[in-house]
Amino acid sequence: MLFVLFVLWAIAAIIWISEPRSPVNRWLGAFSFSGGAGALAAVLDMHWLPQAVKAGASPGMQALLYEMQAVSSLFSYYGIPYFLLMFAVSYSELPIPKKIRLALPALLLLPIILCLLFTPYYNTMYPISYKIVVWWAVPYILASTALVLSKRVPPSLYARTHWILCFAVLPPALFVMFMNYILPTMGMLRMWVYNTWIVGLSSAVFVIGLFTYGFMGMRILIDRRRYDSTLRAVTSGTAMLNHAIKNDVGKLRLFGEKMKRHALATSQEELLKDVEAVLAASRHMEEMIRRVHRKTEDLELKPETCDLTVLLAETMEQLKPAARSASVESSLEEGWMCVVDKDQLAEAFSNLVLNAFEAMEGREGARLRITLESTKRELLIQVADNGPGLSRKQRMNVFEPFYTTKRRGGNFGLGLSYSYHVARKHKGSLYLRSRPGEGAIFTISLPKRAIQAFRQ
Repeated sequence: MLFVLFVLWAIAAIIWISEPRSPVNRWLGAFSFSGGAGALAAVLDMHWLPQAVKAGASPGMQALLYEMQAVSSLFSYYGIPYFLLMFAVSYSELPIPKKIRLALPALLLLPIILCLLFTPYYNTMYPISYKIVVWWAVPYILASTALVLSKRVPPSLYARTHWILCFAVLPPALFVMFMNYILPTMGMLRMWVYNTWIVGLSSAVFVIGLFTYGFMGMRILIDRRRYDSTLRAVTSGTAMLNHAIKNDVGKLRLFGEKMKRHALATSQEELLKDVEAVLAASRHMEEMIRRVHRKTEDLELKPETCDLTVLLAETMEQLKPAARSASVESSLEEGWMCVVDKDQLAEAFSNLVLNAFEAMEGREGARLRITLESTKRELLIQVADNGPGLSRKQRMNVFEPFYTTKRRGGNFGLGLSYSYHVARKHKGSLYLRSRPGEGAIFTISLPKRAIQAFRQ
């Protein structure tokens, strides 16, 4: 049980630290913490209290340990169904009126308060009145399961993390429902000793999910910080490189023009050709470093109110010549007004579309699908192609500056990192879902609150 205690409280800490402002994470962390409180009660009951008695601890110390056991046990029995249901309500994003949503935590606490007031206090044989608690704890857990499973999840963005969440949270919750609430009403007491196995299994799912596809946004958070730090390093590096090369290219051009004038004055045709080649190379160098700097500089947004649907449609119209033989489908929710940097967002969207066209070039039946859809908290811009797709290694590096899978010259591998940077500047992010042979789906998520989105 000591293992269960450390694991559940460690998971709670990770969830809380990863996104402390998210109500979903707060309630899920509290659910994990309440499970750890039950493990603490078991450790006190089976180990620490007997050892304290055996060691001849004072009555006061023994009484303190017993009260810790009682509080931990009650917090676990009453907290598990309550926190799980509050998590499920927040996670499912049910369209609940604001007044009811604000009152819901207090309303769902009523059964717990009544049990604390009108049922016998804790004892080691009967920590709670099982035959009473079971009538609200079991419905809470079953309702939570139904809410989580019924959540509508955009398949391109959260599907994998959603199912990892389901496998990590729901099986142990249902197992605990039988062991801690249902079986004790039939006289089978202390069945909680078997919870260790299911907690260990769900913890393994949590860890595997965290380091593969993510769990409650935590893998995304790790990736965001990695990309953000990389972009900062590249931004400062290209700024210094741009300054240094501009100075040297300026000197090349200055002396090149001087040599050109001398060649013209002395009618040295061969020298004139050589000087022209040097001047052309200097101009090319300057243009290349300017392009790199433009894609990596720290963006300053110039937000203005615009119709996002119109912005995307106009951008697509400009990109039609690049489609060539590819068919383009679009499904854009209309009327979404928001405050964004129109030019930067259009450029980021263009990069995704052009990237998709290049990936499908020469492919029979090439098809691009553009969608704009809304969730409760976000607007999702999706660019989906049926190109060759990306391998796992490519997916892990695709947003890194200067990484490219294209062999064509003149490509710096900055388009996707720039698009990611624009999304982050709008407090959103850019996600990728792809498998070899199944195409790629890029999704720009824009939080409605951050871009002040409203629908006309």
